[in-house]
Amino acid sequence: MAHPRQNVSSGSPLEPRIGFSRAVRKGPHVAVAGTAPIGDDGTTVGRGDVYAQTVRCLDIAEAALAEAGASPADVVRTRIMLTDATQWREAARAHGERFADIRPACTFVEVSRFIDPDWLVELEVDAIVD
Repeated sequence: MAHPRQNVSSGSPLEPRIGFSRAVRKGPHVAVAGTAPIGDDGTTVGRGDVYAQTVRCLDIAEAALAEAGASPADVVRTRIMLTDATQWREAARAHGERFADIRPACTFVEVSRFIDPDWLVELEVDAIVD
């Protein structure tokens, strides 16, 4: 049985230029692309604040999940990338506020940098809708 594909856009002008979607749903699986702490005005939210940036990333990911017909309760895996792994506790605090009762598989990874040097965190989310 073929499952239709649903591409979710955040409206970013980069999506068509780069050729990606904020999220893609195929059958019950929803994959949310690497999500950065970008505000509605296109600027970085929470400069210098890992917690605030993680909250913003989670807000964006949650909106993409909702558009794809999923919710935080459907999340089975998260990946949190930080430019400074010593700040993992701040990202973990924001993650725990959203997922303490859901407890998806979660990985923290340190990366050397992101496209925008003001970004301290970026995350990905995978969900399976029942």
